[in-house]
Amino acid sequence: MTALAKARFARLVLPRLDEGYRLAHWLTGSPTDAEDVMQEASLRAYRAIESLVESNARAWFLTIVRNTSYSWLERHRPSKLTSIEDLSEDTRWEIENGASAAATETPEDILIAKHQATALQQAIEMLPVHLKETLILREYHGLSYREIAEVSAIPIGTVMSRLAKARQTLAMVVREERP
Repeated sequence: MTALAKARFARLVLPRLDEGYRLAHWLTGSPTDAEDVMQEASLRAYRAIESLVESNARAWFLTIVRNTSYSWLERHRPSKLTSIEDLSEDTRWEIENGASAAATETPEDILIAKHQATALQQAIEMLPVHLKETLILREYHGLSYREIAEVSAIPIGTVMSRLAKARQTLAMVVREERP
């Protein structure tokens, strides 16, 4: 590997490791598994950095993370569904309370926010993987429809229909949860 390729990797990939980890964590459902995926994805990106056209390094790297996650899941958990119970207690608390915990003021608000976060997390976990992936890439990673299409190797129209279906399903589940 040339010094230029190493510098390119440091400039284009290293700043995106946290974002890649979050995607891997969402897809695998486990922080430990996400670390394994990221190690493998980083190695793949390092080996392929010389072939990268710099037009969209973010989508390129997230595509590698996505594909590595699915490959890892096929090898290690072919029939297991991931759920919030697979996460560590600290991670579950972080997901359930997130930024909304700091914004709430009363114990009642905290309890309501926790219940809503849990309900939303469970609803997201119930989505089929292809809908969950599209939703996570859009809502948590902020990718554009075009970037999601590129990462997922699907047409933009499919991205839009998957997002609509995922949002519709989540809205229905959330409405059912309310008294």
